[in-house]
Amino acid sequence: AHHHRTKDQWCIYPTYDYAHGISDAIEGITHSLCTLEFEDHRPLYDWILDQLPNNPAFVSRPRQTEFARLNLNYTLTSKRKLRRLVEEDHVQAWNDPRMPTIAGLRRRGYTPAALRQFCESIGVARAESVVDMAMLEHSIRAQLDEEAPRRMCVMEPLLVELTNLDDSYFLELEGQNHPKYSERGTRTIPLRRFIYIESSDFIENPPKKYHRLFPGAEVRLRHCFIIRCDEAIYDTAGQLIQLKCSVDKETLGKNPTDRKVKGVIHWVDKQDAVSVEIRLYDRLFTQANPDDVEPGKDFTDVLNPESLTILKNCLVEPSLKTATLDERFQFERSGYFCRDSESKDLIFNRVVSLRDVWEKD
Repeated sequence: AHHHRTKDQWCIYPTYDYAHGISDAIEGITHSLCTLEFEDHRPLYDWILDQLPNNPAFVSRPRQTEFARLNLNYTLTSKRKLRRLVEEDHVQAWNDPRMPTIAGLRRRGYTPAALRQFCESIGVARAESVVDMAMLEHSIRAQLDEEAPRRMCVMEPLLVELTNLDDSYFLELEGQNHPKYSERGTRTIPLRRFIYIESSDFIENPPKKYHRLFPGAEVRLRHCFIIRCDEAIYDTAGQLIQLKCSVDKETLGKNPTDRKVKGVIHWVDKQDAVSVEIRLYDRLFTQANPDDVEPGKDFTDVLNPESLTILKNCLVEPSLKTATLDERFQFERSGYFCRDSESKDLIFNRVVSLRDVWEKD
């Protein structure tokens, strides 16, 4: 008979069950690890191996062992369904950082060590179960907390004028690469009269226990002075466009004795800041089991519309201009990030947040 795809290219087309054990024996496989649906196939697997002649081509007598497959919530591992996500343009490609593929995880910034630690933590079992995505995220978060150097990134910039510094003022600050390990060195952080902070670090009328900026409030700039908010400037539409703050020059590297300042915020110098694109990735689906949908609906109906948020014109400190593809950083107060391997421009993907926001929700 003619094969429906390759016609007469080969004279024999063995079935999977026939070829499985023979192929393993030829390739020197000692243990064939399969998911539970292959358990019923094991008697045939063993029988075929028992019929093999004594031939040097068969270098091993493999043994098949079955275990339960790894199921993660808020995602799918069915190749058929993942292919639909790619072909229907719900994701960019097989290596989209939201995909549960090795290529996707690598581009997202996950490391082999984190994946190994995750697999070791959940173990191998024969009982079907669903593993919480938070366990995978915990594995990479724990590794990067120890290894990732710290940097500052302002995602929603708000201009701040440090009014008691003149236009010629320039100071080179030293920021530790890691707060736990001084031996990992420092990087230089420039400071001038104008800086940017996160717009969310200022509220005109703050709630109680708000320890960031509001009129009359003080915060410490990371690795720098304490500043006080003196004035907020709005445009004609009522949008906040700038803060005017004064610097306490006596607080560089030390705390004041006459008052207690609790808030510490990150910032970047206006002149030396580097513009980048930030991509915030989240879970691919809005419900834990994407297959558990109402009758008449499809798993694509529960895709998370906020699984990718793109922030343009974010600002990072100048040391990140030379970041390489294999480096991962903690953007202070924001999360862990790495450069996107598919882009020539400075684009950073969020590997994981600083904490499990889904658990809190």
